[in-house]
Amino acid sequence: MATLVAPDHFSPNEDAEALHKACKGWGTDEKAVISILSHRNAAQRYEIRLAYEGLYHEDLIKRLESELSGDFEKAVYRWILDPTDRYAVLAHVAIKKPETDYNVIVEISSTLSPEELLAVRRAYQLRYKHSLEEDLAAHTTGDIRKLLVALVTTYRYDGGEINAKVAKSEADILHDAIKDKAFNHEEVIRILSTRSKTQLMATFNRYRDDHGISISKNLLDDGADDFQKALHVVIRCLNDPKKYFEKVLRQAIKRAGTDEDALTRVIVTRAERDLQDIKELYYKKNSVHLEHAVAKETSGDYKAFLVTLLGEQD
Repeated sequence: MATLVAPDHFSPNEDAEALHKACKGWGTDEKAVISILSHRNAAQRYEIRLAYEGLYHEDLIKRLESELSGDFEKAVYRWILDPTDRYAVLAHVAIKKPETDYNVIVEISSTLSPEELLAVRRAYQLRYKHSLEEDLAAHTTGDIRKLLVALVTTYRYDGGEINAKVAKSEADILHDAIKDKAFNHEEVIRILSTRSKTQLMATFNRYRDDHGISISKNLLDDGADDFQKALHVVIRCLNDPKKYFEKVLRQAIKRAGTDEDALTRVIVTRAERDLQDIKELYYKKNSVHLEHAVAKETSGDYKAFLVTLLGEQD
């Protein structure tokens, strides 16, 4: 369930005029920007962008980039983008870091539907004149490269059918690979990157039933390397994305110095999807409301924007 509170009826032209007024003259009316954009869904934001360009012959996104700054600017920029464009930008930023942020690539490839992932790959090509897999392969090496490229290029079956024999067989393959510490076995990558999510749920459940421990817990040990950690993130994203995102938020807030990138990414990408469920999980785990934790660790317009996306009325 989403946390976004958007009106059923709105006027793109009126919103465009109000945003133009907010950006006009000395200083920006950030409160007006927040009150409009944080209460509009993706389709409405797109209509506002079209209306703004029609009225003022100017790109609203570029105007906001020039008017806003810091974490607030980054959050608004990522929010106002079309969702497929947003994921393309997030993937590009993750790839171009000195050390590729494989968690973000795994999130995108393992939590989106096959059609959504395909749309992101198209958006990436259009925006950067390279394919996502091409850039990913150029900035990674070894087993991580094999895994991530396999994940972003897959087109999983999206139906609900389950083959119990396959679940049993592949649970055994995964167990043997983990037992033998053969994490980079090609069969592990094949199973995780090609099977439908429904089939993988059956495999993970069979693994737990047969071996008395969940595959995600069995995978990580004290000496886990980056590849093991990446496999762990893949399984968590496929198995229970809401639990995964709750943990990302918890770690972003509790670390020494808030991880604003992770905080922004999860709130902006999940606000129109399942952020209400993630909020409830967060409260169960931490006995603190997520919006209160976010408000405590952030400030100013950035805080106001995130808290509004979390469903708090401004």
